[in-house]
Amino acid sequence: MGMLLHVCANALDNADGQLARLTQRESRKGRIIDSVADHLVFVSIYLHLTLRCVFEGSSPAIWVLAFAAGISHALQGATADYYRSTYLYFTATGGRTGLDSSSGVRSEYQKWSWHQRPWDKLLLALYLNFTRQQEMLAPRLKKLRETVTELFHGQIPGWLQQRYQNLAGPMLKWWRLLMTNTRMLVLFALLLIGRPIYFFWFELIPFNLLFVYLIFRQETIAESMQEVAQKWRDLA
Repeated sequence: MGMLLHVCANALDNADGQLARLTQRESRKGRIIDSVADHLVFVSIYLHLTLRCVFEGSSPAIWVLAFAAGISHALQGATADYYRSTYLYFTATGGRTGLDSSSGVRSEYQKWSWHQRPWDKLLLALYLNFTRQQEMLAPRLKKLRETVTELFHGQIPGWLQQRYQNLAGPMLKWWRLLMTNTRMLVLFALLLIGRPIYFFWFELIPFNLLFVYLIFRQETIAESMQEVAQKWRDLA
């Protein structure tokens, strides 16, 4: 029953995002709430998996294992979202939205009052932490975006769009493995064979190995694109 509810929740989660984009009603506030909801769902899953393991006789160390897996999950998800959003930022032909810098979010956060807008302030506080994590894990990509914004003021030329698409596009399918659908399938399979504890190890070892590899590849791509942008600036 729990997995069935999770499947339904995931289907609705995917549907509402697609609907918002199709109807052009996507908003940053909606993205933040969606992200918070996703994290709460997986906090519940991790908590109940841990309690199940404890009731079945696992060592109290299972709490440490679950916590480490949860942190890994959060970092992987944040970084995958950042690279996906950055890809859309560099390759989209329309308006460039959905990618905020931590400095911009911080400026807006400081303008708002806890007394007057507590809910919005709380959401921005969570989002500020989220954007900081993303930029911390992808410093070269952050620098590339800042350079491109400075040079082209949001009007990214076609040749740069195509180059980024050719280099970063093939990586998207691997980043998708670190998103919710893959975890849901792994968890479902492990529950079927009665080994839920393996989910934590799967998060810590295979997923983290893929995570480190993808960051290395993406940061290498960002560095090469940075060199191209700097050469263009020198020639301009």
